[in-house]
Amino acid sequence: MAGSPRKRTKFNLTAGLLAVGLLLTACQPGPPPEPPTPSPSETSGPSPSGSSGPSSPQPGPGGTVHFTAQGDIGVGSGAKKVLDAIAELKPQLNLALGDYSYKSGIEEQFCGMVTGKLGTELPYQLVTGNHESDGHEGDIENFVRCLPNKLPGLQGEYGTQWYADVPEKNPVVRFVLVSPGIDFRNGPLDYSKGSERWRWTTDAIDSAKSQGIPWTVVGMHVPCLSVGRYDCQAGEEFTNMLIEKKVDLVLSGHDHVYQRTYQLGTGAGCPGLQAAAFARSCLADSDSSMVQGHGTVFATVGTGGVGLYDIDSKDPEMGYFATASGKNRNAAFGTLDVKATQQELNARFVAAKGYSLTDSFTIRRG
Repeated sequence: MAGSPRKRTKFNLTAGLLAVGLLLTACQPGPPPEPPTPSPSETSGPSPSGSSGPSSPQPGPGGTVHFTAQGDIGVGSGAKKVLDAIAELKPQLNLALGDYSYKSGIEEQFCGMVTGKLGTELPYQLVTGNHESDGHEGDIENFVRCLPNKLPGLQGEYGTQWYADVPEKNPVVRFVLVSPGIDFRNGPLDYSKGSERWRWTTDAIDSAKSQGIPWTVVGMHVPCLSVGRYDCQAGEEFTNMLIEKKVDLVLSGHDHVYQRTYQLGTGAGCPGLQAAAFARSCLADSDSSMVQGHGTVFATVGTGGVGLYDIDSKDPEMGYFATASGKNRNAAFGTLDVKATQQELNARFVAAKGYSLTDSFTIRRG
């Protein structure tokens, strides 16, 4: 921001001596900056990581936290159209849900495309996809270097497993980003029940609720429920844990489709979801206006710009989905656009230029 214009004054001996004194004072070494204080909510797990000195996105009118989310991006014309749509929405942060360049050695090109469209200040927050997790089509470590963390107070290993509260003080949303179901250089990470990463995830969710943070959003690259190409790579146990913990919204990519479930809940009539099956008793709410605490909404937003996959309308899991779009059905690139306040979470699919798909839903606090 430009400073105020300065008035011109005559230079005299007194002013000159004062200027010399100030210059000498400024040249003296000051006290070193204090190290960052760990967040009280820090849980066990990988060490905190990220860029130095990020500033917390501030809520908009009415205390709103505004974010976008999408995965499976690439560097082609589709990706650029989606970035243009995000730029027009002007979110406070973006969740990038994995699968970025689809080619090794062009990580800087991908990052330049993003910052060229969205600027260098927007928190464009990463979690790895399977194309860069093991380095075969890009390397998550390179993406983390050129699109570093910009959320203060981030806990965990940025790019792989982390959480952050937005805003940092009096937060409205806790974002928890994890990496089950994909291979790294040494194999898949262990998110099995009772494992260290399982406990890290449940602690991050539980502490958000114990601190009274209104909304919990989990992001990861692979979904479990899907009517696209893939099966339950995230794991049934892990997915049911998210429902049992009453996470409000779970976001993923990987399947190059847009698909959004109704609010799903477990209980006496639904002891747990099973992949490749449908149980009506697991539908906690089957319209677009829902109440928090009854269940979880899952949205796959693999529409960031790379070629779309078909929707399988005969998939038994179709009964869980309020909407599904792919190459053979209402095809669209685009992003999920979410605004959360203390009392309400509103989400809608915003299609890139040239596409017409729409979807929207609301979750209200009871």
